[in-house]
Amino acid sequence: MEIIRFADLKPEPWRNGGGVTRQIAGHSGVGSGHDGGWDWRVSIAEVGKAGEFSPFPGMERVLTVVEGELLLLTVDGAEHPLEKYRAFRFPGGAETTCALPTGDVRNLNVITRAGKYKGFTSIIELSKKRAHPLFAGQLGVLLQGQATASSPAAPGAASAGSGALGPVALDRYDAVVGSDSGSPEVLGRGFLAVVSIDEITG
Repeated sequence: MEIIRFADLKPEPWRNGGGVTRQIAGHSGVGSGHDGGWDWRVSIAEVGKAGEFSPFPGMERVLTVVEGELLLLTVDGAEHPLEKYRAFRFPGGAETTCALPTGDVRNLNVITRAGKYKGFTSIIELSKKRAHPLFAGQLGVLLQGQATASSPAAPGAASAGSGALGPVALDRYDAVVGSDSGSPEVLGRGFLAVVSIDEITG
């Protein structure tokens, strides 16, 4: 079982000074570095100032406000008021600006290379009685509340954070990496973002 601790992620300032981003996970594609040098990326951004979004031509974005009340997004001239926990999909290359009518926000961002991968974000309410499993190609990000992650017994599972059986306590914005072998499960009370990255075939 793999857990990505949010506290360990390095903040990357935006070029326009409007916020910072912490990358949770990603997959390198053609080239390297920023501005689409990967096939997909999952990150959390802190937005503290209205302004422009960096364009990502050839990519598709799914943005979900996970902290704060409202983000007013303008995409190619059309306004979209985004409320907390409501995922919004839009082209990465679109001319995009944001306003913060109710103050600073945090966004969960899923960016995928169009035609190669498709990203999805679902927000689920956790249960203390029924654990939520996470499979290969999925990430579970704790947005709010208290939760633990555990996985069924599997050969070679040993230490916490890398192969732990659990239960392992999660802090806010910690991510659990899904697997089809000994699929980890999240149990608790609060809200979990389940990010799915599907490869497009055929």
